[in-house]
Amino acid sequence: MKSRPPARPPVHAAAGSAGEVFTAFLRLGLTSFGGPVAHLAYFRREFVERRAWMNESQFAQLLALCQFLPGPASSQLGASIGLLRAGWAGALAAFLAFTLPSAVLLFALAAWLPSVSGPVGDAALHGLKLVALAVVAQAVLGMARPL
Repeated sequence: MKSRPPARPPVHAAAGSAGEVFTAFLRLGLTSFGGPVAHLAYFRREFVERRAWMNESQFAQLLALCQFLPGPASSQLGASIGLLRAGWAGALAAFLAFTLPSAVLLFALAAWLPSVSGPVGDAALHGLKLVALAVVAQAVLGMARPL
């Protein structure tokens, strides 16, 4: 029989603080653009490659579980990463820090949008669609190899 290579140690709950989780997710919440697929790639890059809070296998297993559940996998994955890193306070910190910046921006754009119409508004909307397409394409290609 072949022996398996040793597995990396698992992520332990409460290995970090809720403040650490909040800061990490706030940075992503302020800079991430695109839909849930793009967010998954941002999470992988940040928490597997950059911070090493989990390994590739752990990330893939957690992602599979989150995709099985109803609702947006990126929100569930973010809260799950926060939960594993800093317990329930970390889950709440991750959710709030990642979600609030986009919610505030959405309300601001909704308030501003009626004042912008015509070619300028159409051009701005078209540009946002093009950027979203590029971000999602990069996310899919970036995750295709490891996952």
